[in-house]
Amino acid sequence: MPSGYIVANVSVTNPEQYEDYKKWSTAAFQAHNAEICVRGGQTEVMEGDWQPERVVIARFPSFEAAKAFYHSAEYLRARKAREGAAIMRIVAVEGV
Repeated sequence: MPSGYIVANVSVTNPEQYEDYKKWSTAAFQAHNAEICVRGGQTEVMEGDWQPERVVIARFPSFEAAKAFYHSAEYLRARKAREGAAIMRIVAVEGV
């Protein structure tokens, strides 16, 4: 079965408040058996005009599991903690 991924590009607008989001999102990732592949770190644009800020990539057992994580009560708590602290762009992607 193909894996599922959550890919996010984050523009942090309130770093202090964002720390609460990181705490709750970490707990949500753990509760949903996600493997964090990328969380922040250095980026370099190789082609195109995308200017990512903070990139997060998490691997899940399936595409359905990735979507379930996003809609879960655990991640809802993290999303509420993030309100006003960041602009988030998230996609779920089916892997190979």
